[in-house]
Amino acid sequence: MAVNRTAQSLILVLLGVAVLRIGVTDQYLRYVKEGLRPFLLAAGLLLLVTAVATWRHREHEHEHGHGHRVAWLLALPALVLLVLAPPPLGSGAVNQAGTAIDGRSAADFPALPDGDPVPVTMLDYAARAVFDQGGSLHGRRVRLTGFLATGPAGEPLLVRMMLTCCASDARPVKIGLRGRVPALPPDTWLEVTGTRLPETATDEVNGQTIPFLHIESARQVPAPPNAYE
Repeated sequence: MAVNRTAQSLILVLLGVAVLRIGVTDQYLRYVKEGLRPFLLAAGLLLLVTAVATWRHREHEHEHGHGHRVAWLLALPALVLLVLAPPPLGSGAVNQAGTAIDGRSAADFPALPDGDPVPVTMLDYAARAVFDQGGSLHGRRVRLTGFLATGPAGEPLLVRMMLTCCASDARPVKIGLRGRVPALPPDTWLEVTGTRLPETATDEVNGQTIPFLHIESARQVPAPPNAYE
């Protein structure tokens, strides 16, 4: 059966409702960066407007309708978003991509703010530990938040996925752990306090450097609304 204009309208409504539903809740943070919410909402509204326009012109279609069966496949992503709500990327994706670390010079690393421990992002810690040779981290305790994962050799890692635009381009920021590493399963979210170690490892996926952290304390925390950096 071909897809007539009424069916096309229904598919567009499904897509529009699905996009708006994830856009008005924190669920959209599983798929795109936080700043893209206005564009997501605008896209959902545009789909609904297009659905109405298509439905109003249904009387002009030929008797046997237009389109192709494959057009029904467009409804599948909408149904998945409405029913299944896939979770954000976790430990299962860590060893599929190389660690994300940006190359900066030492001049790009100002002194850390006051406080003990001082909270820093995973990417900031990794960059300071590798490219600043730990200079700005010397004598400082840091607090990081990420989820547990296991490296190729079974070594414990603290990881946070980083987005450039959306989940399809997500890359992990990996930090090796030493010290008081809690015996918890992968994907457990932790807030850890510790200090930089000079030890590093080479990521087998992309050859980049993985820095290490000596854990002084760790506590399990709920997954944040935005799982990505």
